[in-house]
Amino acid sequence: MKLIEQIKQGESKRLELKETLPKNDAIAKTVIAFSNTSGGKLIVGVNDNLEIVGIDGGKVFDMQDKIASIIADNCSPIIMPEIYSVNIEGKLILVIEVVRGNMKPYFLKGQGKSDGTYIRIGATNRTADINTIAELERQKRHVSFDEEICYDFTIEQLDISPLRQRFESTGKPLNHNKLANLKLVKSENGKSYPTNALMILLGLFPHCTIKCARFKGTTMSVFTDKKEYGGDIFSMLENTQSFVLNHINLKGEIKGLYRTDTYEIPVPALREALINAIVHRDYVNQGRDVKVGIYDDVVNIVSPGGLPHSITMEDVFNGRSEARNRVIARVFKELGLIEQWGSGINRIMTDCQEYGLPIPKIAEQNDFFDVEIIRPRIISDNNLADTTGNMSEKSMDATDYDRLRPITTDYDRLGIEEKRILLYLLDHEKISRKEAVELLAIGETKTKGIFNAMLDKKLIVREGQGRSTFYQLKSISQR
Repeated sequence: MKLIEQIKQGESKRLELKETLPKNDAIAKTVIAFSNTSGGKLIVGVNDNLEIVGIDGGKVFDMQDKIASIIADNCSPIIMPEIYSVNIEGKLILVIEVVRGNMKPYFLKGQGKSDGTYIRIGATNRTADINTIAELERQKRHVSFDEEICYDFTIEQLDISPLRQRFESTGKPLNHNKLANLKLVKSENGKSYPTNALMILLGLFPHCTIKCARFKGTTMSVFTDKKEYGGDIFSMLENTQSFVLNHINLKGEIKGLYRTDTYEIPVPALREALINAIVHRDYVNQGRDVKVGIYDDVVNIVSPGGLPHSITMEDVFNGRSEARNRVIARVFKELGLIEQWGSGINRIMTDCQEYGLPIPKIAEQNDFFDVEIIRPRIISDNNLADTTGNMSEKSMDATDYDRLRPITTDYDRLGIEEKRILLYLLDHEKISRKEAVELLAIGETKTKGIFNAMLDKKLIVREGQGRSTFYQLKSISQR
């Protein structure tokens, strides 16, 4: 992709834009974050409106020398970026291009490894916690978390029958040698220990769960059913799939003399998305789990952990495969649950297209991976009305769409009430709950739920207290 096209897409995991040269620490943190994550470019000479304003051509060499000195003085281990200028539309910009490092973790010398390690999450630099630093150390050794030994148990203390049954059902015995070859068991000092992969497969870590919910409407304001599934990873997969299928519609077709019932979304695409979520999720962070939400308009599967640092979404759509959990992925491949490396995402998209559905929305959202399979609309657009009267999606003109899209990357998941509040805030700066009740012509309870959902999505912020409470748009910098 040409540099001008990258700039027009705005800041991202691999791009940071500045109008003027940032302060020393800011430069060093960005370079470190890129080195620890996926590499990237820091471009100087572009304003917040993505307009190329350029830099003073007479200062280019001084700026290059200054940046090189800042990086050399503040970053450890040594980082050697490319620093060069580019002429675009008759204006000069400065590019600091950083490749993903192989000596991770990189950190600020003045703060040390524990406090000065930074990673790139979305379009921001964040301080790495102790688990993330440990993961960076593993990446340097080319070892995945699921390959490491779990010393809390010996293999004799574990009931591996759920896994053994899965292998036997495919005609493959699971003996000790097989466990060792798959790196599910490792020996040390004459004892055999499970690896983290075996603990995950058996569901013995407390965070190895999937939370499912059926929500009323298109927001998380009200749920009608929810379940949390634990146990071995295969049972979780099957229970979660059953939960989704129980909450979506069947459609009937007459073929010849017989009627056949099929689900409104392709089951293979659903299963592939669920497998992807549990095989490639981040198991290092124990405070998160896989979440599956069923809304009136989509089935949403959210898996903790963005893409592995070495690949981008473009790579994924091109079929590139990079397993975060190598042992778990290999077990799923051995059992025939993964057919071919790198084919899963494209298969989800193809299955939905062949089913007559829109292409699913598949994206890396900060440090989560998000898949939305779009459900067919049961009510036609011409008849669609919400509780405010007759305002449907069709009644919103192109200007409204254009005004709202820069506010959120999740535009198509917004409810009609949320869109109306956002439009109001664009014109009036703030809104109280009373004003929202009048605007939407709905009750206070539902209005409160809408505000809470918008706060969860980080679209707005709450200010003031009690009767003086009001809501404002959350600025891009705050997100």
